[in-house]
Amino acid sequence: MALEFKTNMKCGGCEAQATPYLNEAFGAGNWQLNTATPEKRLTITAPDATAEQVKQVVEKAGFKAETL
Repeated sequence: MALEFKTNMKCGGCEAQATPYLNEAFGAGNWQLNTATPEKRLTITAPDATAEQVKQVVEKAGFKAETL
């Protein structure tokens, strides 16, 4: 089941900054960021991911995430 979040990551530079954190926590290919949507949607498809874990990882990368 996918988890979806509203973030404050606005551009490719933001995504590049967050990528190492997201890859380490969830694995490359288990997340997607769409900065073209108004909510800057982050989708996590890692099977064991929790909403709280995602929020912590995103905050560690210097951004915010809210559950959609």
